[in-house]
Amino acid sequence: MASDALHVSNRIVIAGWELTEQFVLAGGPGGQNVNKVSTAVQLFFDIRNSPSLSDRVKENALKLAGRRASKEGVLMIEANRFRSQERNREDARERLKELIAKAAVPPPPARRVTKPTKGSVERRLKEKSGRGEVKKMRGRPRED
Repeated sequence: MASDALHVSNRIVIAGWELTEQFVLAGGPGGQNVNKVSTAVQLFFDIRNSPSLSDRVKENALKLAGRRASKEGVLMIEANRFRSQERNREDARERLKELIAKAAVPPPPARRVTKPTKGSVERRLKEKSGRGEVKKMRGRPRED
């Protein structure tokens, strides 16, 4: 299944040769099956050297990957949620797909600098002076 291309979006398709899978023994429920069958999947994807991704997406993906990515830029996703190798394989590919899709989201538009309206400035100053009056009333009464 690692030889199949991974379609992340209509613009991003990761070729099958870029993905490497390794099967390892998984812990957790499964009885004796756990000790005999390598059901957990480790999916490796070299983000930094991938021709399928733009530089911006690579950078974002490495940030999102965090400790799952090595210093060389190789992402490792381990899937051992399910008891079958096939379901774990699909789960790992789905998680990679989600990470790349999240990294490909365009940045939000830049904030346009605006000035506060005259009314909002007046309301703020009125509220501010009102708070000052309340605090003055808390003090010791003056003797006249």
